[in-house]
Amino acid sequence: MDTVNRLVLLGTKGGPAIRPGGPMPTASLLEIGGRRCVVDCGLGVSKGLVEAGVNLKTLDLVFITHLHSDHVLELGPLLHTAWTTGLATPVQVFGPPGTQAVWDGFVASLRYDIDLRIDDEGRPDLRALVQVEEYAEGPLAVDGLSVRALRVDHPPVTDCFALRFDSPDWSVTFSSDTAYFPPLAEFARGTDILVHEAMLERGVDRLVARTGNGSRLKAHITRSHTEAVDAARIAAAADVGMLVLHHLIPADDPGITEADWLAAVAPAFDGPTVVATDGLSLSPKPAAS
Repeated sequence: MDTVNRLVLLGTKGGPAIRPGGPMPTASLLEIGGRRCVVDCGLGVSKGLVEAGVNLKTLDLVFITHLHSDHVLELGPLLHTAWTTGLATPVQVFGPPGTQAVWDGFVASLRYDIDLRIDDEGRPDLRALVQVEEYAEGPLAVDGLSVRALRVDHPPVTDCFALRFDSPDWSVTFSSDTAYFPPLAEFARGTDILVHEAMLERGVDRLVARTGNGSRLKAHITRSHTEAVDAARIAAAADVGMLVLHHLIPADDPGITEADWLAAVAPAFDGPTVVATDGLSLSPKPAAS
């Protein structure tokens, strides 16, 4: 597959709720080592890919880090939309235990439409094109690319995994959703880009007030996610080339600006830091001549 090397942050907010004019839930495009990887499939991933210039019929690899809805809600719709766009080649989906059931449930719910389009429009069977592999910690079997998984700490979810992608040109590590997890530093050591979730706890009360569930939701957020300064500590300990703050909590609070995120990181990490926004594209630095 002819791809460039780039990382596109398609959806950058933490949590499944969306609001007028705000960012979309978590999804990323990583083109690396000649492979096109979609990492997580939050709501809006299909449109985000199209706006990033991807023809959906060239969909290649999909990785799901865990089964919270803001990471998997649009897995089925993405694959179906790619199919209606002309997808006729296999797509490999890697996900934690339970991903096969998510896919099977989706195609069961769309059985009428899928069967009708096969019969009426002559399309190949979508169910035969999609291959789901449920993974655990360790290396994943991906042709032409090194991909490894590390179980992280995201209670109450047990099967939640950071992912590291390495090619001869560059490397990218995604933290997935996690509380502050020091072993992630060794996993990400020397990676060119660390995409790490980030929270500013002072914004959580306002977020909870808008969303509801009060103390229960706040308790979940604060025990299951990473303060921006702790993401910076991981980046510093791992000696990464760049830190990208992603899955932002809160992501759409007008009282919190890019400067606030960068100020939170500054005491712990002095390398390049990017605060994610939907559609932002990053590429590896050219090798020194």
